[in-house]
Amino acid sequence: QVQLVESGGGLVQAGGSLRLSCAASGSILSINPMAWYRQAPGKERELVATITSDGNTNYADSVKGRFTISRDNAKNTVALQMNSLKAEDTAVYYCNARVKIIGSGYQYFNYWGQGTQVTVSS
Repeated sequence: QVQLVESGGGLVQAGGSLRLSCAASGSILSINPMAWYRQAPGKERELVATITSDGNTNYADSVKGRFTISRDNAKNTVALQMNSLKAEDTAVYYCNARVKIIGSGYQYFNYWGQGTQVTVSS
């Protein structure tokens, strides 16, 4: 099995910064891609950013220029640096990983973290 553990959420004023981290553990052969999603109250979960194993990134238009996703392939970790935070960034943020498990052949499995709350006060 695989576990994703997130950390780094909290309360911050508008204009401030937070850094989220996520560590994957278990019988991991490879992970591609890793991503962050978020879900605000009353809204559907939305993709925030993705990063492939070779470092290619993709961002939601709403966070471009403010958020930066990065990963450490050797440690199976992914981070989200969030700057210039806005009230509309308030949400539960979820780490996501598409994982090839040792012994599973070529099949990938999708895993989610438990979520971490980010609250931006205006």
